[in-house]
Amino acid sequence: MRRRQVLQSPIALAGALIADRCGLAAIAAAVSFPHGFRWGVATAAYQIEGAVKDDGRGESVWDRFSHTPGKVKNGDNGDVACDSYHRYLDDVALMRELHVNSYRFSISWPRIQADGSGAPNPKGIDHYKRLVGALREAGIRPLVTLYHWDIPQALVDRGGWTRRDTAARFTDYAQIVARALGSEVEHWAIFNEPKACTHYGYLPEHSEPCGTDPSKFLLASHVINLAQGDTFRAMKAIDPAFRIGGAYDVSPMFAATDSDADRAAAERFHRFQNLWFLKPPLTGRYPEGVLPPERLHALLGFEDGDEKRMRAELDWIGINYYSRFFVSDVPQGNGVPGLNAQPHWGAADARERTDFGWEVYPQGLYEIARTIARETGHRPIEITENGAAYGIGPDAQGRVRDAQRIDFLRGHLEQVARAIADGLPIRGYHCWSLLDNFEWTSGYSQRFGLVHVDYANRQKRTIKDSGQWYAKVAAANALV
Repeated sequence: MRRRQVLQSPIALAGALIADRCGLAAIAAAVSFPHGFRWGVATAAYQIEGAVKDDGRGESVWDRFSHTPGKVKNGDNGDVACDSYHRYLDDVALMRELHVNSYRFSISWPRIQADGSGAPNPKGIDHYKRLVGALREAGIRPLVTLYHWDIPQALVDRGGWTRRDTAARFTDYAQIVARALGSEVEHWAIFNEPKACTHYGYLPEHSEPCGTDPSKFLLASHVINLAQGDTFRAMKAIDPAFRIGGAYDVSPMFAATDSDADRAAAERFHRFQNLWFLKPPLTGRYPEGVLPPERLHALLGFEDGDEKRMRAELDWIGINYYSRFFVSDVPQGNGVPGLNAQPHWGAADARERTDFGWEVYPQGLYEIARTIARETGHRPIEITENGAAYGIGPDAQGRVRDAQRIDFLRGHLEQVARAIADGLPIRGYHCWSLLDNFEWTSGYSQRFGLVHVDYANRQKRTIKDSGQWYAKVAAANALV
């Protein structure tokens, strides 16, 4: 068997102890969390809301893309999704049953501005005011994500995130939302997974909405970094008490072999995957060792003053974690100039995988949290997404016995507790997801929810066994 080497991981991760899941499970009952720890669930507007043509909502990039033949599994789309636009009170009631005290959800940009500019749509604003009000009444903190990939199609038609003016359009939109909801919302995430909505949106190995041109990915990533800094400052000008961060999809990077070339490729990919949208706000610079330095500014469309525009002293950092990567050196290149790194999602000989095929690797959450804490100056961290797809439905008695998801969550929460015990500043955990929902190009084929949704039976919601277990954990503020 080839020996693999992890990048910036805690020395062997206390090896045998962490690998001994049975041993950890035996002490789980004694694992408690700090007073005030946030127990949450997460969703995204396009994945759950539906009502895509109601009350003045405009077309998003995912409306157009999901209706393009061959792009989404089974021809699925988000036209109805979980119908949460109409059933949000039902969903708040479910959160109360789950004993969560934080709900991370996103605003649909085209529901606020149909074409991405101009005056706000009052009906869209009113919907989110009602949602926030219902959450506050239920004692649940609203954690608002301003962008979870649903850019208005009208802006995409004009160049989307590759156009520098889109940063200004986004900042205008963010100010509208901040002024409308700011009296009731303190915590904000500007972007969800900016790497995913540019990397997956533009690079040729993917098939998501914006094309297959790596040069556009690089331009888009820079515009999003400009928008991140501009929006942070604009929102702080509205209310300095806002606590503003972002949700970043990050993973520990392992070299595929012990060769120097693979180790160097894993380090490059770490900087590209994990730091590309974190270093610019905190330092005004991109990570070194990814793009050729002599071509960096040209490839990004960098202009004088951009280093100041990108700066944002983020108040907190969100971590979205699902699994780890193994990285190989590819001297022939992979479309991004100078990167020359080929990632593989999870270990080829993984002992356990979710229905999505993702390796179950709980200790990676500890590894990457430690790395991100170090890279961001130990700012407060929230786990903004973590979860697993298992396609288990109701049995004859109507019960969803998803023991695999309980094992998954327990293993990852053990690692959160370990990280806190080691001094990492983790203050909250959000399970992805509250509901089974539209899972992007996989349509409705993958189920991540703590709550089962019967799409064919009037959107009937059933709390799964994992949801019942998570409710007990949240209520006890401890593993049970």
